Amino acid sequence: MLSVLILGAAGAHDRSAPPSSLSRSRVLQHQQQSTRGDALATVQCLRGGGGDKCDVILVGCGVPKRGMGWYHAKQMLDGDVPSATLTTVVEPWFLGQGKDSPPGQTFGVWAEEMSKAHGTKFCASLDEVSINGPTMALISGRTADNPRLLKEVIDLGCTAVYLEKPGAPTVKELEEMRAYAKSKGVQVFMGYNKNVTPYVRKALEFARKQKGETTTTYYHNNAYKPDELPECFERNAEGMLKNMAIHELALLATYWGVTVDNIKSVTPDAAFSECKTLTGPGGKQFTDFAKVGFTVETKDGKTITLMIDRCGSDSGGNSIAVVSDASGKELFRAETPDAALSTKVAEAAAKDPEMMPYFFLQHDDYITLKELSSSHVIKGAAGAPEGMATIDVAVDALKVAEYLTPLLQDALK
Repeated sequence: MLSVLILGAAGAHDRSAPPSSLSRSRVLQHQQQSTRGDALATVQCLRGGGGDKCDVILVGCGVPKRGMGWYHAKQMLDGDVPSATLTTVVEPWFLGQGKDSPPGQTFGVWAEEMSKAHGTKFCASLDEVSINGPTMALISGRTADNPRLLKEVIDLGCTAVYLEKPGAPTVKELEEMRAYAKSKGVQVFMGYNKNVTPYVRKALEFARKQKGETTTTYYHNNAYKPDELPECFERNAEGMLKNMAIHELALLATYWGVTVDNIKSVTPDAAFSECKTLTGPGGKQFTDFAKVGFTVETKDGKTITLMIDRCGSDSGGNSIAVVSDASGKELFRAETPDAALSTKVAEAAAKDPEMMPYFFLQHDDYITLKELSSSHVIKGAAGAPEGMATIDVAVDALKVAEYLTPLLQDALK
């Protein structure tokens, strides 16, 4: 392991952390444990109920069974999100220039069916959208389009905005988006599903109950093969920390309050990590991590470790949260998918092989996020639902990603 890099204020490297350190995070100290397979019960536990409906405008849908926006639409149209009514779908490409393509034709058939069954409006532009009452815009298109789309939906009169991660290509753009939303009094929520995933919440709850010092380690494994990494590096040119690991950085920002300003030290795990420069299919070279491990210590004594591996799984990928004591002894472990969820996902995938597998894997999380945000909007509540990431979290996570990437690359050369 490399030497500790002291990145904050000088002083003794004190590993001791008060037992209540997690209580100073962005969320309430007492969280409800959630269980996989009963998402709506989890939501009721988290939010406390409510019978009104929030209108939702989906901006960016994509192809049925492939696009993330489409799956959001499906869940709302199926009635899986009690507090949300999908009123409008804005799909510029498949209702515009791409409408005659094979995927566009598939989208057109689905759109016609949904319009007849639910009265949902489908249009190619926000100019065709009307707002009536509390409305949340769920933007699920290209990240590069988000800065423009956020301003457009706010100007249209939306009460709140739900963005997919990471929100914007750069910190500067995301900060500008945050400032604009704040100036208009519009809440912006982020679709960081790991914030509400049971394995994360169970580990947090366990750690909070311990009297002594503990450390949490998050493992995140994808299932790429080594010979697939050149294409992976090119397709995710923003880099691992802004893409694959951004979910874990959002956890650090949400539950530990980690920001660039309060990082005391970063310790790279050189034995685990691997930074490569590879030539992508397009002929351009990309430097990124095949895997990276590091421990962050904050100035208020919190210690969290991330172990992120693009090729760490041979069965579709997994994520693990481990809580250890001061000696490094493992006290608790929670994983997704667990055995029950793996069986459930395999059965669902066998019944519908055309569906993106991760939709089945994260099905309950997506419902929880949309229910938390839509119910929050209709209540007119300030702040954000407990545990849900906001644009403030997204800014902090993206800042940490931009800060850590060159630091870790230099340390691992």
